[in-house]
Amino acid sequence: MFKISKSTRSLIRLALREDLGRGDVTTETLIPHRLKGEARIVANDLGVLCGGAVVKEVFRLIDPHLSVVQNVRDGDRISSGKAVFVLRGRLASILKGERVALNFLGRLSGIAMLTNQFVRKVKGTRAKIYDTRKTTPLWRELEKYAVRQGGGGNHRFGLWDEILVKNNHWNAIRPLLIETQCQYFGDRLRPVLGRNRLPVEVEVRTMSEFTHSLEGRFHPDRILLDHFNTRELKQAVRLTRHFQPRPLLEASGGVSLSSVRAIARTGVDRISVGAITQSASSLDFSLKVLPP
Repeated sequence: MFKISKSTRSLIRLALREDLGRGDVTTETLIPHRLKGEARIVANDLGVLCGGAVVKEVFRLIDPHLSVVQNVRDGDRISSGKAVFVLRGRLASILKGERVALNFLGRLSGIAMLTNQFVRKVKGTRAKIYDTRKTTPLWRELEKYAVRQGGGGNHRFGLWDEILVKNNHWNAIRPLLIETQCQYFGDRLRPVLGRNRLPVEVEVRTMSEFTHSLEGRFHPDRILLDHFNTRELKQAVRLTRHFQPRPLLEASGGVSLSSVRAIARTGVDRISVGAITQSASSLDFSLKVLPP
Protein backbone atom coordinates (compact mmCIF):
# COMPACT_ATOMS: atom_id res chain seq x y z
CA MET A 1 0.00 0.00 0.00
CA PHE A 2 1.30 3.42 -0.94
CA LYS A 3 2.11 5.61 2.04
CA ILE A 4 1.26 9.28 1.60
CA SER A 5 4.42 11.33 1.98
CA LYS A 6 4.66 15.01 2.85
CA SER A 7 5.41 15.88 -0.76
CA THR A 8 2.45 13.91 -2.08
CA ARG A 9 0.14 15.46 0.52
CA SER A 10 1.32 18.91 -0.53
CA LEU A 11 0.64 18.02 -4.17
CA ILE A 12 -2.90 16.91 -3.30
CA ARG A 13 -3.51 20.11 -1.33
CA LEU A 14 -2.37 22.19 -4.31
CA ALA A 15 -4.64 20.22 -6.64
CA LEU A 16 -7.62 20.81 -4.35
CA ARG A 17 -6.78 24.49 -4.05
CA GLU A 18 -6.57 24.76 -7.84
CA ASP A 19 -9.99 23.18 -8.32
CA LEU A 20 -11.88 24.66 -5.38
CA GLY A 21 -10.52 28.18 -5.50
CA ARG A 22 -12.87 30.32 -3.38
CA GLY A 23 -15.30 27.41 -3.06
CA ASP A 24 -17.61 25.09 -5.03
CA VAL A 25 -20.35 27.62 -5.75
CA THR A 26 -22.69 25.11 -7.42
CA THR A 27 -22.58 22.59 -4.59
CA GLU A 28 -22.75 25.22 -1.88
CA THR A 29 -25.81 26.76 -3.55
CA LEU A 30 -27.76 23.56 -4.22
CA ILE A 31 -26.70 20.91 -1.70
CA PRO A 32 -27.57 21.30 2.00
CA HIS A 33 -24.41 21.02 4.11
CA ARG A 34 -25.79 18.23 6.31
CA LEU A 35 -27.32 16.14 3.49
CA LYS A 36 -25.72 12.69 3.56
CA GLY A 37 -25.71 9.88 1.05
CA GLU A 38 -23.66 7.36 -0.88
CA ALA A 39 -21.61 7.55 -4.06
CA ARG A 40 -19.54 5.10 -6.05
CA ILE A 41 -16.49 5.49 -8.24
CA VAL A 42 -16.99 3.25 -11.27
CA ALA A 43 -14.45 2.16 -13.88
CA ASN A 44 -15.41 2.86 -17.49
CA ASP A 45 -12.39 1.06 -18.99
CA LEU A 46 -10.55 -2.22 -18.72
CA GLY A 47 -7.34 -1.63 -16.85
CA VAL A 48 -5.21 -1.90 -13.72
CA LEU A 49 -6.27 0.05 -10.64
CA CYS A 50 -3.78 2.38 -8.99
CA GLY A 51 -4.14 5.34 -6.63
CA GLY A 52 -6.31 4.13 -3.77
CA ALA A 53 -4.34 5.88 -1.06
CA VAL A 54 -4.42 9.14 -3.01
CA VAL A 55 -8.20 8.98 -3.49
CA LYS A 56 -8.65 8.40 0.23
CA GLU A 57 -6.35 11.30 1.06
CA VAL A 58 -8.22 13.67 -1.27
CA PHE A 59 -11.50 13.01 0.51
CA ARG A 60 -9.87 12.97 3.95
CA LEU A 61 -8.53 16.47 3.36
CA ILE A 62 -11.97 17.61 2.18
CA ASP A 63 -13.87 15.96 5.06
CA PRO A 64 -12.27 13.58 7.58
CA HIS A 65 -15.72 12.21 8.47
CA LEU A 66 -16.27 10.66 5.03
CA SER A 67 -16.13 6.88 4.71
CA VAL A 68 -14.11 5.75 1.67
CA VAL A 69 -14.04 1.99 1.04
CA GLN A 70 -11.78 0.59 -1.68
CA ASN A 71 -13.27 -2.54 -3.26
CA VAL A 72 -10.33 -3.40 -5.54
CA ARG A 73 -6.69 -3.44 -4.48
CA ASP A 74 -4.04 -1.39 -6.27
CA GLY A 75 -2.41 -3.54 -8.92
CA ASP A 76 -5.53 -5.63 -9.60
CA ARG A 77 -7.19 -5.70 -13.01
CA ILE A 78 -10.57 -4.04 -13.35
CA SER A 79 -13.37 -4.25 -15.89
CA SER A 80 -15.74 -1.63 -17.20
CA GLY A 81 -18.67 -1.09 -14.86
CA LYS A 82 -16.82 -2.20 -11.75
CA ALA A 83 -17.46 -0.09 -8.63
CA VAL A 84 -13.94 0.38 -7.26
CA PHE A 85 -14.78 2.75 -4.37
CA VAL A 86 -17.85 3.35 -2.20
CA LEU A 87 -18.12 6.72 -0.42
CA ARG A 88 -20.57 7.58 2.35
CA GLY A 89 -21.12 10.84 4.20
CA ARG A 90 -21.87 14.46 3.37
CA LEU A 91 -22.70 14.67 -0.33
CA ALA A 92 -21.34 18.21 -0.57
CA SER A 93 -17.93 16.95 0.56
CA ILE A 94 -18.00 14.09 -1.94
CA LEU A 95 -18.83 16.44 -4.82
CA LYS A 96 -16.06 18.87 -3.88
CA GLY A 97 -13.40 16.17 -4.08
CA GLU A 98 -14.80 14.34 -7.10
CA ARG A 99 -12.71 15.73 -9.96
CA VAL A 100 -9.38 15.87 -8.15
CA ALA A 101 -9.77 12.27 -6.96
CA LEU A 102 -10.72 11.05 -10.45
CA ASN A 103 -7.82 12.94 -12.05
CA PHE A 104 -5.28 11.25 -9.81
CA LEU A 105 -6.96 7.85 -10.13
CA GLY A 106 -7.21 7.98 -13.91
CA ARG A 107 -3.63 9.11 -14.47
CA LEU A 108 -2.06 6.54 -12.13
CA SER A 109 -4.26 3.67 -13.33
CA GLY A 110 -3.37 4.54 -16.94
CA ILE A 111 0.35 4.24 -16.16
CA ALA A 112 -0.19 0.96 -14.33
CA MET A 113 -2.18 -0.40 -17.26
CA LEU A 114 0.36 0.55 -19.93
CA THR A 115 3.20 -0.83 -17.81
CA ASN A 116 1.30 -4.09 -17.42
CA GLN A 117 0.85 -4.34 -21.18
CA PHE A 118 4.63 -4.11 -21.64
CA VAL A 119 5.23 -6.61 -18.83
CA ARG A 120 2.88 -9.13 -20.41
CA LYS A 121 4.62 -8.72 -23.77
CA VAL A 122 7.99 -9.86 -22.35
CA LYS A 123 6.60 -12.72 -20.26
CA GLY A 124 8.72 -15.86 -20.62
CA THR A 125 11.96 -13.96 -21.29
CA ARG A 126 14.60 -12.84 -18.80
CA ALA A 127 13.92 -9.16 -19.50
CA LYS A 128 12.26 -6.90 -16.93
CA ILE A 129 10.49 -3.64 -17.75
CA TYR A 130 11.77 -0.45 -16.09
CA ASP A 131 10.69 3.18 -16.16
CA THR A 132 12.86 6.28 -16.70
CA ARG A 133 12.99 9.86 -15.36
CA LYS A 134 10.48 10.95 -18.03
CA THR A 135 7.84 11.74 -15.46
CA THR A 136 5.42 14.60 -14.85
CA PRO A 137 7.20 17.23 -12.69
CA LEU A 138 6.38 16.67 -8.98
CA TRP A 139 4.45 13.45 -9.78
CA ARG A 140 7.50 11.17 -9.88
CA GLU A 141 6.83 9.41 -6.56
CA LEU A 142 3.26 8.64 -7.64
CA GLU A 143 4.04 7.68 -11.22
CA LYS A 144 6.85 5.34 -10.23
CA TYR A 145 4.49 3.72 -7.72
CA ALA A 146 2.02 3.19 -10.58
CA VAL A 147 4.78 1.50 -12.61
CA ARG A 148 5.37 -0.95 -9.77
CA GLN A 149 1.66 -1.69 -9.53
CA GLY A 150 1.71 -2.53 -13.22
CA GLY A 151 4.47 -5.07 -12.64
CA GLY A 152 7.43 -2.94 -13.75
CA GLY A 153 10.52 -1.80 -11.90
CA ASN A 154 11.87 1.63 -11.07
CA HIS A 155 15.06 2.97 -12.56
CA ARG A 156 16.77 5.67 -10.51
CA PHE A 157 14.44 8.13 -8.77
CA GLY A 158 16.63 11.15 -9.50
CA LEU A 159 20.16 12.29 -10.08
CA TRP A 160 21.17 11.42 -6.52
CA ASP A 161 20.65 7.65 -6.14
CA GLU A 162 22.63 6.20 -9.05
CA ILE A 163 25.61 7.07 -11.21
CA LEU A 164 24.53 7.00 -14.85
CA VAL A 165 27.20 8.14 -17.29
CA LYS A 166 25.33 9.28 -20.37
CA ASN A 167 26.47 10.39 -23.79
CA ASN A 168 26.41 14.08 -22.83
CA HIS A 169 28.78 13.44 -19.91
CA TRP A 170 31.16 11.76 -22.33
CA ASN A 171 30.87 14.63 -24.83
CA ALA A 172 31.50 17.22 -22.10
CA ILE A 173 34.77 15.67 -20.94
CA ARG A 174 36.05 14.43 -24.29
CA PRO A 175 38.50 17.37 -24.78
CA LEU A 176 40.03 16.66 -21.35
CA LEU A 177 40.79 13.01 -21.97
CA ILE A 178 44.28 11.68 -22.36
CA GLU A 179 43.62 8.17 -21.07
CA THR A 180 40.85 5.92 -22.35
CA GLN A 181 37.21 6.61 -21.54
CA CYS A 182 36.96 3.52 -19.32
CA GLN A 183 40.16 4.34 -17.41
CA TYR A 184 39.01 7.94 -16.89
CA PHE A 185 35.64 6.86 -15.50
CA GLY A 186 37.31 4.29 -13.28
CA ASP A 187 39.79 6.81 -11.84
CA ARG A 188 37.08 9.45 -11.24
CA LEU A 189 34.43 7.13 -9.81
CA ARG A 190 36.59 4.94 -7.57
CA PRO A 191 36.89 7.50 -4.70
CA VAL A 192 33.14 8.16 -4.79
CA LEU A 193 32.30 4.48 -4.75
CA GLY A 194 34.61 3.97 -1.82
CA ARG A 195 32.52 6.39 0.28
CA ASN A 196 29.06 5.40 -0.81
CA ARG A 197 28.43 2.39 -3.02
CA LEU A 198 25.95 3.52 -5.65
CA PRO A 199 25.03 1.49 -8.74
CA VAL A 200 27.03 2.57 -11.79
CA GLU A 201 25.59 2.43 -15.30
CA VAL A 202 27.28 3.56 -18.51
CA GLU A 203 25.34 4.49 -21.64
CA VAL A 204 26.77 3.42 -25.01
CA ARG A 205 25.46 4.18 -28.49
CA THR A 206 27.68 2.06 -30.75
CA MET A 207 29.25 -1.39 -30.63
CA SER A 208 32.66 0.30 -30.44
CA GLU A 209 31.63 2.20 -27.30
CA PHE A 210 30.20 -1.01 -25.90
CA THR A 211 33.42 -2.98 -26.30
CA HIS A 212 35.40 -0.08 -24.78
CA SER A 213 33.12 -0.19 -21.72
CA LEU A 214 34.21 -3.81 -21.14
CA GLU A 215 37.93 -2.97 -21.25
CA GLY A 216 40.24 -2.14 -18.38
CA ARG A 217 40.00 -2.79 -14.64
CA PHE A 218 36.80 -0.82 -14.06
CA HIS A 219 33.52 -2.47 -15.02
CA PRO A 220 30.11 -0.85 -14.54
CA ASP A 221 27.23 -2.67 -12.90
CA ARG A 222 25.05 -2.09 -15.96
CA ILE A 223 25.52 -1.01 -19.54
CA LEU A 224 22.73 0.96 -21.20
CA LEU A 225 22.47 0.07 -24.89
CA ASP A 226 20.85 3.12 -26.44
CA HIS A 227 18.97 2.58 -29.73
CA PHE A 228 20.75 -0.69 -30.54
CA ASN A 229 18.99 -2.90 -33.09
CA THR A 230 18.19 -6.51 -32.24
CA ARG A 231 21.24 -7.86 -34.09
CA GLU A 232 23.53 -5.57 -32.06
CA LEU A 233 21.74 -6.46 -28.83
CA LYS A 234 22.29 -10.17 -29.47
CA GLN A 235 25.97 -9.51 -30.18
CA ALA A 236 26.32 -7.53 -26.95
CA VAL A 237 24.71 -10.35 -24.98
CA ARG A 238 27.18 -12.86 -26.46
CA LEU A 239 30.19 -10.66 -25.69
CA THR A 240 29.31 -10.29 -21.99
CA ARG A 241 28.88 -14.03 -21.31
CA HIS A 242 32.56 -14.45 -20.51
CA PHE A 243 32.83 -11.58 -18.02
CA GLN A 244 32.77 -12.17 -14.27
CA PRO A 245 30.96 -10.45 -12.75
CA ARG A 246 28.85 -9.95 -15.85
CA PRO A 247 27.35 -6.46 -16.19
CA LEU A 248 23.61 -6.30 -16.65
CA LEU A 249 22.54 -5.16 -20.09
CA GLU A 250 19.72 -2.64 -20.46
CA ALA A 251 18.10 -1.81 -23.79
CA SER A 252 16.57 1.63 -24.25
CA GLY A 253 15.38 4.03 -26.91
CA GLY A 254 12.28 3.91 -29.07
CA VAL A 255 10.79 0.87 -27.34
CA SER A 256 7.13 0.25 -28.21
CA LEU A 257 4.55 -2.45 -27.57
CA SER A 258 5.16 -3.76 -31.08
CA SER A 259 8.95 -3.99 -30.69
CA VAL A 260 9.47 -4.89 -27.02
CA ARG A 261 9.01 -8.65 -27.46
CA ALA A 262 11.75 -8.88 -30.09
CA ILE A 263 14.06 -6.79 -27.88
CA ALA A 264 13.39 -9.04 -24.89
CA ARG A 265 14.19 -12.18 -26.90
CA THR A 266 17.75 -10.95 -27.56
CA GLY A 267 18.64 -11.89 -23.97
CA VAL A 268 19.01 -8.44 -22.39
CA ASP A 269 18.29 -8.19 -18.67
CA ARG A 270 16.33 -4.93 -18.60
CA ILE A 271 14.32 -2.77 -20.97
CA SER A 272 13.70 0.85 -19.97
CA VAL A 273 10.60 2.42 -21.48
CA GLY A 274 9.99 6.16 -21.18
CA ALA A 275 6.56 5.79 -22.78
CA ILE A 276 5.00 4.07 -19.76
CA THR A 277 5.06 7.34 -17.83
CA GLN A 278 5.38 9.84 -20.65
CA SER A 279 2.70 8.58 -23.03
CA ALA A 280 0.18 6.65 -20.93
CA SER A 281 -3.47 7.59 -21.45
CA SER A 282 -5.62 8.08 -18.35
CA LEU A 283 -8.22 5.45 -17.57
CA ASP A 284 -11.77 6.71 -17.42
CA PHE A 285 -13.62 6.66 -14.09
CA SER A 286 -16.93 8.20 -13.05
CA LEU A 287 -18.30 9.16 -9.67
CA LYS A 288 -22.02 8.46 -9.34
CA VAL A 289 -24.13 9.74 -6.46
CA LEU A 290 -26.81 7.17 -5.65
CA PRO A 291 -30.37 8.47 -5.35
CA PRO A 292 -31.72 8.32 -1.80
